[in-house]
Amino acid sequence: MKAKDYGLTKQDIIEMSDKYMLNIGYRFPIVVEESKDVLVRDAEGEEYLDFYAGIAVNSAGNCNEKVVAAIREQAGQTMHTSLYPYSVPQAMLAKLICETIGMDRIFFQNSGTEANEAMIKMARKYGTEKYGPEHYHIVTAKKSFHGRTFGAMTATGQPDNGCQIGFGPLVPGFTYAEYNNLDSFKEACTENTVAIMIEPVQGEGGVYPATMEFIKGLRKLCDERGMLLLFDEVQTGWCRCGEIMAFMHYGVMPDAVSMAKAMGGGMPIGAMAAKEECAKALNPGSHGSTYSGNPVCCAASYAQINELLDRNLAENAKETGMYFMEQLKTLPDVKEVRGLGLLVGLEFANTDAVAVKIKAMEKKLLVTATSDRIIRMVPPLIITKEDCDKAVAILREAILEA
Repeated sequence: MKAKDYGLTKQDIIEMSDKYMLNIGYRFPIVVEESKDVLVRDAEGEEYLDFYAGIAVNSAGNCNEKVVAAIREQAGQTMHTSLYPYSVPQAMLAKLICETIGMDRIFFQNSGTEANEAMIKMARKYGTEKYGPEHYHIVTAKKSFHGRTFGAMTATGQPDNGCQIGFGPLVPGFTYAEYNNLDSFKEACTENTVAIMIEPVQGEGGVYPATMEFIKGLRKLCDERGMLLLFDEVQTGWCRCGEIMAFMHYGVMPDAVSMAKAMGGGMPIGAMAAKEECAKALNPGSHGSTYSGNPVCCAASYAQINELLDRNLAENAKETGMYFMEQLKTLPDVKEVRGLGLLVGLEFANTDAVAVKIKAMEKKLLVTATSDRIIRMVPPLIITKEDCDKAVAILREAILEA
């Protein structure tokens, strides 16, 4: 759909949206009508260099040809079935994911927050059935972000963030510990703790990668105490951080992992994959979803994941990410550049990151800000060093003008 086909202008669309949609935050004053590879085009024909990829979603490029073809083919065959019958896209995607990342079982969801809800539900049921009715406690990290539904929102370690304010009482059974601080996690665990749940790289929390010592220490702690280790890879998964899944950097296998964003190539799909021992806690009747394993979304995901793997985009994320971060260090007022692969955080000493984001958008570069001082960039994993140079040049101008 394009504005001109309905006799509308860019401004008409913006005003219509502002009138009828909930106001939940700042929006770029652009109307995107076309996207391809690393560029998006608005209703007036202006092109923008995309360094946020729909927030880490369009990892194989905007409107990847193979993903689009898979969507078109499947939409012409079967668009929805529910979970009652089997479907080819669902079965093939389940096999591909489980065999690629070393998991035994998978359940498809519609988003990252739902994938985390499923993982939380599984862990709590596993704990109460195996150890007793009080054994449902989960430790997560301060500054973490796991989603906006009630379980995932409560698991999010940002009690002063607008994400939680006004929605109490939250779900009982969660405690927050300091990220990258193994002792803090040990102290937070109780005799009723069933799981530790973390992001291998905190995204919304400011782009902080976990240390090797921390991750290996958590695995050892969980093994010693009979607890589950849960990884939220909604943003870090599927080649974003320079490995197929970020946990592969650490040589550690979680008991369960959530995923979404990049796995769908633009279609709404998430999943929770787990080892057999804990996966069997979710038996018939304990969990479900009308749109789980939607054939069109699964077909898109199957094409997207194969693109990421066949083109070895994890390696490009690793190499180009290192180059990009080195170039970012040359910018004015940089306090620190952090990240893993192409999940990159740029922290300023004094500059307003939100102002930089807006200035960059005006100069045709799209990035996001996670706080007043931190710019987060999660571009398509097909970007080149030349694309990085263009982004750095625009950011330099934006910083000086912010």
